[in-house]
Amino acid sequence: MGKENTDSPYQMGHDFFSYQLDCWQRSILFWDTLRERANNMMEHEQQGLPPLLNFKYELVLDGKSLEPKTNYALVKILEVGDVCFEECFDPHAHPVIIVDPRSGHGPGIGGFKRDSEVGIALHSGHPVYFVIFYPNPVPHQTLADVLMTLRHFVEKVQAWHEGKAPILYGNCQAGWMLALLASDCIGSVGLTVMNGSPVSYWSNSEEEANPMQLLGGLLGGSWSARFLSDLKEGIFDGAWLVSNFELLNPTTAIWDKYYDLFDEIDAERERFLEFERWWNGFYQFSQEEIMATVNNLFIGNQLERGEMRIHKGCVYDLKRIQSPIVLFASQGDQITPPRQALHWIRTIYPTTQALKKAKQRVVYLLHPSVGHLGIFVSAKVVRLHHRAILEHSDAIEQLQPGLYEMIIVNPTGDPDCSKEQYHVRFEARELTELCTTSSTQPFDKVRQTSEANDSIYQKVIQPSVQSLSNPFLSWCLEKTHPMRLSRYVFSEKVNPLMKAIELLSPPIQANRRMATQSNCFKKIEHGVAQMMRDSLESSRIMRNEVMTNWFEALYKDPD
Repeated sequence: MGKENTDSPYQMGHDFFSYQLDCWQRSILFWDTLRERANNMMEHEQQGLPPLLNFKYELVLDGKSLEPKTNYALVKILEVGDVCFEECFDPHAHPVIIVDPRSGHGPGIGGFKRDSEVGIALHSGHPVYFVIFYPNPVPHQTLADVLMTLRHFVEKVQAWHEGKAPILYGNCQAGWMLALLASDCIGSVGLTVMNGSPVSYWSNSEEEANPMQLLGGLLGGSWSARFLSDLKEGIFDGAWLVSNFELLNPTTAIWDKYYDLFDEIDAERERFLEFERWWNGFYQFSQEEIMATVNNLFIGNQLERGEMRIHKGCVYDLKRIQSPIVLFASQGDQITPPRQALHWIRTIYPTTQALKKAKQRVVYLLHPSVGHLGIFVSAKVVRLHHRAILEHSDAIEQLQPGLYEMIIVNPTGDPDCSKEQYHVRFEARELTELCTTSSTQPFDKVRQTSEANDSIYQKVIQPSVQSLSNPFLSWCLEKTHPMRLSRYVFSEKVNPLMKAIELLSPPIQANRRMATQSNCFKKIEHGVAQMMRDSLESSRIMRNEVMTNWFEALYKDPD
């Protein structure tokens, strides 16, 4: 009887008109959300792109007042929401310093909501500090300058807390910065947690291509980064790095993110706007910084190879690290696959016995599915995995030298379970159990090609480009960057047509009529959406295969 009623002309007609109204309302609310995103972005830029931290803090150290000067600063966390620091504080706990990635975005992803690394560290009783950075670098700022600033921050925090070595938390790019800090000629810095942090840049798999690895070779190396920064008077626009992240997985960037918003506009609007405020806040790099990063790490892989020299008289050596290391990676991470986060251990230590002889303690934690940002943003990951790391930091410090896998057993399945309801074990592993890598020989050819192309660019083209660069051109290039312009056009301040959307949105929200999930036309919409997603995913796979074929044709030796 129910099926006949569902298929009846009356029910079909009811579903049709119900869906039409719902779809029209969702469309207006969707475009209004993009309008609000554009306005939020423009307002954030006008405010000077302040860090997006969901807690009160005070500035305790400013890199601009140190020598050498940098655009980094250290803040101390005072409060999260309505819970004050004093209520949670454990006087015996080590301080925690959280360093956010400087990968094109601004600081804040480690603490822009209550369920964050900052929040969980604070509620675990730790004094919490957060490393922020300003939108623009100090002129001619270098990686060496930044590392000296970070070293100063660590030493000061340790001094403020009776000599207790701080626990260092590095997300993505900040993780390899902390690895540099621990492997320079001064050495140890305290327990270091590296979340989704690439160190083995040449580590690869023939089964699954990583477009970000291939792109450097297909573009001819690092000369393009130098060219883009020359156009902006020696400043590299971080929006280029963010656009690379989006191009890595267009299925998510082009379709999933926006369709999920359209489909669940009533529930997803605020979450979308909160995240996009951070995602679209683009920060800048000095040419010296970006070139040192690209040449030494992304293309040169010199840190893993033990050849990285950015301090005078000091070569960075990962074997020099004496403090325990926790490497948190995920099988679902496409930006930093587990092999890029973990394989460097196999590179620098030939055997497990060699690692033990060096008195090193390495703990790795593998998540089965979460994406790159989810490693340090997902509330579920924060409330269980990061809490487990912090609650077992003393146990990690007391491990005997060796390689361990951290395994979290949580029978309840609830990330908010009490410490007594879950347990952690550290299982000894052999280096041979870590992920393997395919031949790195093609990437060495990329390095050689990059060095040659960059040298030609500097001698032949750079003087002309620098002579054309000026403040007006820099401003135009910044404001018309696709990552900004594609957002700006939805603001009524730029596009007068959006004023109608702004006026329609409030009455629609007040008179919302949602179609039910059983609506047959809503089901058809979901089916079409899945077809679009499958098509984009097929295109992504095809693109990766084409890139792989071109890369191998250019750089791989014939069999």
